[in-house]
Amino acid sequence: MFVLELTYTAPVERVDALMEAHIAWLDAQYAAGVFIASGRKNPRDGGVILATGADRSEIEKIAAADPFSVEGVCAYRITEFYATKTSDALAPYRERLPS
Repeated sequence: MFVLELTYTAPVERVDALMEAHIAWLDAQYAAGVFIASGRKNPRDGGVILATGADRSEIEKIAAADPFSVEGVCAYRITEFYATKTSDALAPYRERLPS
């Protein structure tokens, strides 16, 4: 599983101008089964996405295709982790540690 942390590198007005395209990109990743949660950080200086079902290189490609990345209004920090314990609702996403 991956935590994608977005940090805005441009004024929020530039981010807001791209929000519709960013949401369409998010929707496509939810439909593909890659993203399982996302939202704004508080204070509003970026966002967070939880992603699963792909390897790191694929997640990096997906992040690079975000309109926020393409237009240079955010930077991504990608952290991979093993979701060995989850709530029952997230049981399908539980992972085993590699051998």
